[in-house]
Order: sequence, then C-alpha cells, then structure tokens
Amino acid sequence: MTAIKHALQRDIFTPNDERLLSIVNVCKAGKKKKNCFLCATVTTERPVQVKVVKVKKSDKGDFYKRQIAWALRDLAVVDAKDAIKENPEFDLHFEKVYKWVASSTAEKNAFISCIWKLNQRYLRKKIDFVNVSSQLLEESVPSGENQSVTGGDEEAVDEYQELNAREEQDIEIMMEGCEYAISNAEAFAEKLSRELQVLDGANIQSIMASEKQVNILMKLLDEALKEVDQIELKLSSYEEMLQSVKEQMDQISESNHLIHLSNTNNVKLLLEIEFLVNHMDLAKGHIKALQEGDLGSSRGIEACTNAADALLQCMNVALRPGHDMLLAVKQQQQHFSDLREHFARRLASHLNNVFVQQGHDQSSTLAQHSIELTLPNHHPFHRDLLRYAKLMEWLKSTDYGKYEGLTKNYMDYLSRLYEREIKDFFEVAKIKMTGTTKESKKFGLHGSSGKLTGSTSSLNKLSVQSSGNRRSQSSSLLDMGNMSASDLDVADRTKFDKIFEQVLSELEPLCLAEQDFISKFFKLQQHPSMPGTMTEAEDLDGGTLSRQHNSGTQLTVSSEKDMIRQMMIKIFRCIEPELNNLIALGDKIDSFNSLYMLVKMSHHVWTAQNVDPASFLSTTLGNVLVTVKRNFDKCISNQIRQMEEVKISKKSKVGILPFVAEFEEFAGLAESIFKSAERRGDLDKAYTKLIRGVFVNVEKVANESQKTPRDVVMMENFHHIFATLSRLKISCLEAEKKEAKQKYTDHLQSYVIYSLGQPLEKLNHFFEGVEARVAQGIREEEVSYQLAFNKQELRKVIKEYPGKEVKKGLDNLYKKVDKHLCEEENLLQVVWHSMQDEFIRQYKHFEGLIARCYPGSGVTMEFTIQDILDYCSSIAQSH
Repeated sequence: MTAIKHALQRDIFTPNDERLLSIVNVCKAGKKKKNCFLCATVTTERPVQVKVVKVKKSDKGDFYKRQIAWALRDLAVVDAKDAIKENPEFDLHFEKVYKWVASSTAEKNAFISCIWKLNQRYLRKKIDFVNVSSQLLEESVPSGENQSVTGGDEEAVDEYQELNAREEQDIEIMMEGCEYAISNAEAFAEKLSRELQVLDGANIQSIMASEKQVNILMKLLDEALKEVDQIELKLSSYEEMLQSVKEQMDQISESNHLIHLSNTNNVKLLLEIEFLVNHMDLAKGHIKALQEGDLGSSRGIEACTNAADALLQCMNVALRPGHDMLLAVKQQQQHFSDLREHFARRLASHLNNVFVQQGHDQSSTLAQHSIELTLPNHHPFHRDLLRYAKLMEWLKSTDYGKYEGLTKNYMDYLSRLYEREIKDFFEVAKIKMTGTTKESKKFGLHGSSGKLTGSTSSLNKLSVQSSGNRRSQSSSLLDMGNMSASDLDVADRTKFDKIFEQVLSELEPLCLAEQDFISKFFKLQQHPSMPGTMTEAEDLDGGTLSRQHNSGTQLTVSSEKDMIRQMMIKIFRCIEPELNNLIALGDKIDSFNSLYMLVKMSHHVWTAQNVDPASFLSTTLGNVLVTVKRNFDKCISNQIRQMEEVKISKKSKVGILPFVAEFEEFAGLAESIFKSAERRGDLDKAYTKLIRGVFVNVEKVANESQKTPRDVVMMENFHHIFATLSRLKISCLEAEKKEAKQKYTDHLQSYVIYSLGQPLEKLNHFFEGVEARVAQGIREEEVSYQLAFNKQELRKVIKEYPGKEVKKGLDNLYKKVDKHLCEEENLLQVVWHSMQDEFIRQYKHFEGLIARCYPGSGVTMEFTIQDILDYCSSIAQSH
C-alpha cells in the first residue's frame, strides 16, 4: 500500500501541488468489483484546500488517473455502517450518497480517522460521523489541547513528508561544497556534525553576551505590568460609572421604542379609519335619492343612478382582514343591504307600472294604424325606458331575482301588446290582398282574429278555380294569340307582391328594434354568432329543408345571447303562425303567388342571416321560408299533375297544348319575378321538373291524338317550346332548348316526307320497284328489260301525272296541311316551303333514276322544276 501511495503522490498529486494524506482501496457496493482508490489530499499552497479524490487504474495501461474530486466542505455525513462490529462498508454523503466497500476494515478506519482530523484542523465544519466508534475518534485527539487543531506536529497526520524545492536546493549547494559527499558519506556526515557543534557554541556565547540586555528587558516588562495594573483599575472604575449610565440609557431606549410603537399604531389606526370612512360612507344625498328619489323624471333618474352606483361601490369595497369583525362595519353593511332592498323594490314596482302603462297607451293608437298597412312605432317607449338602462344593470348585479321578475313581466305585457298589434296588422294585410271584407270572407277570413277558417272543400274549390282560370286563359291564347295572362291577374299578383313585401318590411325593423332594445335595456350582450347556429332553412339551393321549431318550453339559458332569443320568442310568438296564415291565403288566391313569396322571403332571410344567423328574426323567417318552399314545390307538383290529367278532344285538332302554354306563362312570370333574386336554385330545379313533364306529356298526347297526326302535334308544340326557351334565355334549360329544336326539326321532316307520298303515289311506287330491282343485283341499264319496268310502263305512269294533275295534287295537299296545323303557331308557310324543297328533291331523284336506268329513251317528266316552283307559289298565294 505504501508503494502505491508513493506512486500516486509522484504521478498524480505532486504535479497539482497536493499532498496525499490517506488512501483506501474500495469498490462500489452491490456491483461488480471494480477497484479504485479514495484519497484524502491537501494543497501545498495557502489557503489550504482539502479534497477527497477518486483514483482509478487506467484500462489501457499500468498507470493511474484522476477520475473525480469532491471538496471536503461538501461532505455532509460519514456513515461507517456499524460502530461495534467490523464492517468494511461505509457511505459518504456529498450531493448524493456514495456507497463503498473497503478492502479491509483497518483501511476504512484509518481513512475515516484522517477525514475527521482534516475536518477538525482545516474546516471546523460539522460533519456528521454516523456509526463511527467513539474510540476511533478519541484516538485521533491527543491528550490536553487538540494538537491537530492548534497546529501540532505534522507527522501525527503523515508519517512521511517530502522535501520541498527550497530544501532540495540547499542540500545540493551543501553537497557541492564537499566533493566527497557522495563517495564518502561517513566523512561528509562527520564534517556536518563538526560544523553543527561550532554553530551551537557560537549560539551559546551569543546568548551569554546578551544576558544584560535580557535583564534590562525583564525590568522594563515588570514596570509595564505595573502600569497595566493601574490602567485596569481606572478602567474598572470607569466601567462601574458607565454601567449606571447604560442602565439609564436602556430605560430611555425602551421608553422611546414604546412611544414609537404607539405612534405607529395610531397612524395605522387612522389609516384604517380613513379607509373605512372613505369607502363605506354613503352621502346623505345618495341615501335620500335611494329612499325618496323621483323615478319618473330625468333628473330624478340620474340622481338615483348615481346613488345606486355609489351604494354598489360601498357594498363591493374589498375589506381588509379583521374589518368584518367590527361592529360599526357590520351595522353599515346591514344599512347598505336595507337601502339596496328598499330601492330594488321601488325600482321594480315603478318599471312594472311603466310596462303596464305602455300597454294601455299603445293600444289607443291601434285604431289609426288599422287602416294603413303599418305597425305602430315603439321608439318613444324604448327611448323612455332606456333612461333606466343603468339602473337595470345595477339591479342585475345586486338583486338578480327582481331583475328576472322584471324580465318576465316585460315579456308578459309586451307579448300581449305585440300580439294585438301584429294580428290587426295581418288582418289589414289579408283584407288588402282579397280586396274587400266581403271578398275576404270568400277566402275564409273570419272576424278580426285574422284566422283562416275556410273548410277544406272551399280551399280545394279555390285551387280548382285558379287552375281553371289559367286553363281558360290558355284556351283564349289559342283563340286570340295575344297575351300570356290577363291584365287583371298581372295586377292582382303585383298587388299581392307589394303587400307581402310591405308586411316583411314592417316586421323586420320591428323585430330588430325590439331585439336591440332588449340587449341595451336588460344589459344582455349580443356576441358574434358561432358557427353551426344557422337554421336548416338557410340552404335554399339543395338538400331537404327541415323546420326548426320555436317551442315555448322553458330552456336553460346558457348565455346572454340565448336569453335574448328566448325573450324574442316569447314576445313575438304570434309572428310565425300569422305569417303562415298569410302565406296560406296567398296560395289560396293564386298558387303562382308562391313564386313572389319565395323570392321575397329568400331575400329577407338572406339579409337577416348576414346580420346575425342565429337571431330570432333569422330563425323565424327561415322557418317560414320552409313553408313557402313547400308551397312552391306543391305548385310545381300540381302543374305536373294537371299535365298528366289533360284530355284532348277527338273531334277538333290539337294545336298548342294547354300545359305548354301554361309553362310559357309560368316561365315568363318566374323570370320577371326572379330577375333580381339572390338565388335561383329552387327555380332551376322547378324548371327541370316542369320541362321534363312537358316533354313526356306532349309525346303522350301526340300518341293518343286521332284527329291530328302525331308528327303535327309534336312539331307544333316543340316549336312553341323552342321559341319560348329562345325568347326567355333560361340558362339551366339550354340542353332542353336544343332537344326541343331537334324534336321539332325531326317531326317536321317526318311529316313532310309522309305527306308528299300521296300526290305522286303511282310514280312513287314505280320507282320504288326500280330501286328494289337494283338492290337485288340487276344492273341499272338492264332494268328497262324487266317486263314490269320497261319504257312503255314508265311512259304510262308518267302520263298519269301531267302538270295539271300535279298542281291539283299539291293544292289538295296544301289544304290538308292547312287543316292539320293550328293558326296561332303559324307554321303553314314553313311546312309548305319544306314540302316544296322535298318535292323538288324527289323530282331530281326520279330524273336521276330515268337517266341511269333508261338511257337514250328520251322519256322525261311532263313538268319541270320551274313548274313545281310556280305551282307551289300560286297555291300559297291563292290561300
């Protein structure tokens, strides 16, 4: 171990100016035994630093390296595990606990003893030595004074002390002065001994020579001691004198401290009193205003508002700890509570009276509004009530029960008032729609309640009547060919449109004004709308529309915005049913009114949702829009059903079918109504359904027609449809427009070809036989050798159709076509021109066959193309 110690000192600690005092061979507890050394070291330079260093043997070679070092001052506990039994384990508590197992108990004890000595000598720090034998610590302390602490012999700590640099230098100089110091050590030691004896003798002589000076010095020291004794006596007397002064000063200081403490307490008490007085003292004027203030005048309301704010500030003051235990504070708080209760009752009673008075005052103005289609203006009432807005806010924060009671009373009084006003307003609207009161009874209006009481039969009768009117108008179209609807119908529909728009325009500002007033008066914040709150009626262009019901059930109000909506639902609960009744009446009067209502309602819903998608107005109009949309869909379905039920006369020609004319009327009306509409999705869908129904039922009627050829029915009606779509330019029906044109063209060509087969019937049959022989493989120039188709037979057939007979046949054909076609569509000249072109084409075809099959025969037709043109022109002019 000594050799290892010297090697560690030389290789590791000497280069760092450190001395190794103790060493122990250890390994970590509970792990694989990897031995290392714990070393206790001190620095050679001052101030002395004491460390515990862990040294480990390098894996690469046979040398040691410094791994980690801890300062001894960071050591908190040394745990030897067992003070009685021998145990090589011990713990060192630095920043964490390090557990070690020494190679022997003796090494462990020597190391712990060294740590204890270093602590006593250099640190004087209280390191806890736990489970360490007291005998081990006592052995480390010499008898008498603690030699290790007071700086005793260093050899007690270390058995070996290395020479420092200066000592080595002195020895080298001495050895250089004696040449044989190395070769003859005994002679060198003897020489050193003789020199030491000479020095000792010189020292003794010097001491004996200085004996007199020593005696003199001793004498002086005795005199100095006497002087010191005298000074000590004087100091003792002074100390006794000062002791009494000190006691007096202590008493004065204690008295001053008590005075200062008293002043401090007085200042603090004054501050507390001033705080309570400043924050919990309500002015007499405020008290009087709260108790007796006039809530009917603007000045009184302002005084009461200021007093209520001051009272609220006094009640909400943040008291410091202990204030609530003071009797005066308790009494003042009770006084404030009494004032609050008294004023809250006065305010609630006054506002209830104002609500009741408003109902009486407003009802007196209903008579003048019943004549005009306007709703009474509530702005003056709102303006008067808004003076109490701050007091309502005070009531909301101080007595929510009374605030809630006022809210309920307001809804009760105003709902009854608005119900009377709105029902009278809708009664006027219904009367204006139907003309007079007598006419209104015809449509099921009964009394002033404005309810539709007509029976189902009257509703059905009216629907049949309105559709019958449109059929009669269509028939008049066929007869006269002038307008699509009567001037009376256009005027009635325009009148209905204006009245319906006036109704919505009156309701919208009324609801918005009331909602804004509720928000301001009851201090309910209208937050921006959240996504996902729109009604399902918003999407007008697709999907199934579903209603969002406004039920009167009590809902848990989760936000102030919800509370506003619930109040609006309670106040205006009659708007939605009244609107639905008005819509039902408009639909009874004329089912086409649903187009006007759809456009107007869609516009107002769109406007309301841009303001607030979740508001009462937006939700209510959205629900009503669902009803309008259903009526519109019902109108379209009724038209399609009427198409399917059309029956045509077997004795008269068909002409333009009624539902084709009705589609033209509907499309013209719809385009004029939807001209400035925001959305056309519903109309485009209706167009698609209607035009498909028209196409299908035109073909159905054409197939059933007996008097008029099928091609004529198809041609005329699809020409009319094409003309209608071309004139109106409906973008969603471009494909149907092309299809109608194609059908018209196809059936025109079919009719022309079918009709032209009759004037030259035998000639047609002859040349059909010629073409059949050619198709069988006979060469064209050999056809003339066939017995049935020789030149003589050809001449015989041609002689049967001289120019006079051809003209006669064309004239009969013209008359027949004129009998088939209807006058209002004016297609006779178009058909006749097409027949002329087709006849000329057939003529050229016959001539070509004669030239190819009968070459050089000299056989020609007895009329020319110019003759055909002259015949057709003269026939057309003569008719």
